Amino acid sequence: MARIPRNAVGDVVYHILNRANGREQIFKKEKDYEAFMKILIEAKEKYPMRILSFCIMPNHWHLVLYPKAGEDLSNFMRWITHTHTQRYHSHYKSIGYGHIYQGRYKSFPIEKDNHFLQVCRYIERNPLRAKLVKKAQNWKWSSLWIRENGAKKQKSLLSDWPVEKPIAFLEWVNIVEKDEEEKLQKIRYAIKRGCPYGKEDWVGRIAKKLNLISTLIPRGRPKKGT
Repeated sequence: MARIPRNAVGDVVYHILNRANGREQIFKKEKDYEAFMKILIEAKEKYPMRILSFCIMPNHWHLVLYPKAGEDLSNFMRWITHTHTQRYHSHYKSIGYGHIYQGRYKSFPIEKDNHFLQVCRYIERNPLRAKLVKKAQNWKWSSLWIRENGAKKQKSLLSDWPVEKPIAFLEWVNIVEKDEEEKLQKIRYAIKRGCPYGKEDWVGRIAKKLNLISTLIPRGRPKKGT
């Protein structure tokens, strides 16, 4: 499983994902979502983290984070997962009954260009893709809902994007593109391998900088003669 690089650096945007153990549903009612939202707010008060996008789904969550320093990322994520696990077990009286997450969170760095916009769209489109809502902005537990409908305090959870948001971003999130499946596969591959997501030259540079070269090497045995 891909993890946050030990030598993670600031000024790099990261996509973070964690799933429930066995893909069980961990957000079962509105109070569960509210509890996790509260943890995000508390975490941001404790650590100087820029939260750019997020979506909490019934059995997993996505975050797009923009740390100012490398150690901010690991500290922020460690506190979130530890605190959520403790509070979840306390609420459901399930202490000693195993892990709620499948393991360490997955991550990959994102280039600050159209690739960043694609990842944010992928995340905020999740509830629509899963047919939980008819419009992506109707899913209350996401950054898209906060940007469109949130109160001032809720909006303070989010930081400005490092690239300009398209005027028609909301429309883009809600439509199915001709190359939708191709884009989905590329992002899901980055999630699976933990490899940088961006243009080829940037991917090579950042993979070397973060010691992620191994994530660019296809798995499996090479064919004879290659």
